[in-house]
Amino acid sequence: MRINLALIVSIIVAVGIVAFAFTAIQSSSERQKLNNELQANTVRLAEDFYKSHFKHLEKGDSLTSKEITDSVISQYNFVGMAVYYNRDSVIPLNDSTRPLLEHSSDFIARTISADSSMGNMIKVSGKKFYEYIRVIKRQDKPSIAAIFYADAGYIRNIINSIWLGNFFRWFLQALIISVVTLLIIRWGILAPINKVVEWIKAARFGNVEQFEKGPPISFLRPLYKEISGIAQAMQEAKAIAQEEARLRTTAEAIWTPERLNEEMKQVLEDKMMVVVSNREPYMHVRAGKEIKCIVPASGMVTAMEPILKACGGLWIASGSGDADRETVDKNDKVQVPPYENKYTLRRVWLTKEQEDHYYYGFANEGLWPLCHIAHTRPVFRIEDWEYYQQVNQMYADAVLEEIKNQEDPFILVQDYHFALLPKLIKEQRPDAKVAIFWHIPWPNPESFGICPWQRELLSGMLGADLIGFHTQYHCNNFLETVNNTLESRVIWENFSVKIGNQFTLVKPFPISIAFTLKDYDSGSETRERGTDVLKQYGLNADYLGIGVDRIDYTKGLIEKFLAIERFLEKNPFYQGQFTFVQIGAPSRSLLKTYADTISAVEHEANRINWKFKSKNWQPILFLKRHHSHEEILPFYKAANLCMVTSLHDGMNLVAKEFIASRNQNDGVLILSQFAGASQELLGAMIINPYDIEQTADAIKTALEMPKELQYHKMKQMRRVIMGHNVYSWAAAILRTMASIQN
Repeated sequence: MRINLALIVSIIVAVGIVAFAFTAIQSSSERQKLNNELQANTVRLAEDFYKSHFKHLEKGDSLTSKEITDSVISQYNFVGMAVYYNRDSVIPLNDSTRPLLEHSSDFIARTISADSSMGNMIKVSGKKFYEYIRVIKRQDKPSIAAIFYADAGYIRNIINSIWLGNFFRWFLQALIISVVTLLIIRWGILAPINKVVEWIKAARFGNVEQFEKGPPISFLRPLYKEISGIAQAMQEAKAIAQEEARLRTTAEAIWTPERLNEEMKQVLEDKMMVVVSNREPYMHVRAGKEIKCIVPASGMVTAMEPILKACGGLWIASGSGDADRETVDKNDKVQVPPYENKYTLRRVWLTKEQEDHYYYGFANEGLWPLCHIAHTRPVFRIEDWEYYQQVNQMYADAVLEEIKNQEDPFILVQDYHFALLPKLIKEQRPDAKVAIFWHIPWPNPESFGICPWQRELLSGMLGADLIGFHTQYHCNNFLETVNNTLESRVIWENFSVKIGNQFTLVKPFPISIAFTLKDYDSGSETRERGTDVLKQYGLNADYLGIGVDRIDYTKGLIEKFLAIERFLEKNPFYQGQFTFVQIGAPSRSLLKTYADTISAVEHEANRINWKFKSKNWQPILFLKRHHSHEEILPFYKAANLCMVTSLHDGMNLVAKEFIASRNQNDGVLILSQFAGASQELLGAMIINPYDIEQTADAIKTALEMPKELQYHKMKQMRRVIMGHNVYSWAAAILRTMASIQN
């Protein structure tokens, strides 16, 4: 109430000051104008009267005052008239003139002395009059004067009416502005503030649905983002406390972000940790006039991001967003995640030629098909190799710049894009602990032997203290490749390689996802229904399958679709009942092999749909665009089964994400035997994706599997990924790095 009263008083005073100033200016201007008009009009009438009645005085004639009556004077709008001969001889022509003459004698004398007609404003008994002295020159006689008086009181009345009118206008304006301001405050400010209070309450009590509602007006969006960050931190702290209590109760040694953070404080001992990858964890892109921060589709990002959020450090990656340069500081760095600032991202800028040859050329037309046995011939060009070397050196320079003032830093290099990087770093900084994790499979020695630069690649990787793969099988293939290619000592007892003074340990570290006890126990949620998620696409089905893949020739998408076709042929009952949703993120579409894969997958989906579809139903819903995890989650939850049909895959985190989403411990995972995840997830239905009949039968078995068996298998797999989550993966790698003596 005090604020409202103070605001109203302030508005009234402010508007009053403005109104007073403008009224003063207006009245002054109007008074001057009216005075000028009065003077001009008086002079004109006086001259007319003079010509009609006083002209003969110039000849020395006497004044005949009887001819000038009050009516004649009023006809000319004069208050009074007089003829002045000298101080002792003044003839008033009406009674009203007498009191006026007393205030005019001095001015009349000066006017006659000046021998020039003049006017003057006088005030008599509180009233204003304008007097005009008309000098009359006579032949051979002293000059006399005709005096004309005009009423100037109306000017004051007009000025007063201006002040009065402006006062009422000021009062009305102040009233309207006050009312409008109060309404704006009530509806435009207090209401949103009350909304903010509701958000904070929702955050405090964990009402996620209420909290996720956006701000009612745009200017509160920055405040909403800050409050969101605070609320998220509160929820995370609450969840951490609950999880720690559950862990103490169950006596389970589950890895959490907090446990990893504490572990790394002891392992790293305040030493810097640097992650290097080609793909950045956050990219800034233009969306109209705004800049949005998005997470690119990448299994590597999915795995590594929770670690950096838990432990902090520096992530070096290529800037690929069209607004990336606008969001970094002068050192090409930006704090991420947005509004959390858990770690630092440094961006490296590649030219189009470097990206074409290093990334699309050598890495993805050469190494990717070389390591994935998916019957796509690798392509090796000398120009691509030269750019691959150049970019690896660029990244090495960036890493060395960042660690120049750091003692014994930890460098974790990611994937096949940087096979040369460990050696380049180690040559300049032998004190650094360097590891490279190879996220894709490693082929047998014969397959890898077709690469013209296999010796250089192996030598570069063996510059690391630690090389990690997903499975022991890939470790064995790598060691056999080294044994057949380089002059080295392969120590099979502890799976290591020694070349000169450089010792490199080769170990399996099955990567996982951020899945902890609180995620495992969140089983109170009701499961989504297939009809609900399909409704937006105009489809209806009782049974739902889900697949989430980059559109890549190694993912077995066509084989998956052929199996669905065969399943529907063998089981007509499910026609009109079962829909498979394939979420496919286009990838590397500038390469012909990938563009051809996208076209082939689309063609196969359309062919099968035309073969079986009916009103409000089709067997395959192909969603060809990148989807965020939040967009995918409803499909995971609603699906009866998930199909992962990779023809060759290092791990495949989609399988683990599907399991993590099954809070009711139901559903079935159909998993390729050629995915690394098949070594861990023994509760899945393991299939050969090339065997279309087997996969088709697996779909039927999955849909008809008893609930009790689903529950048993899913619960078992969920406990596996909880016990071996991404935090335990990171802890294992970093503890192993720390244990290696340089």
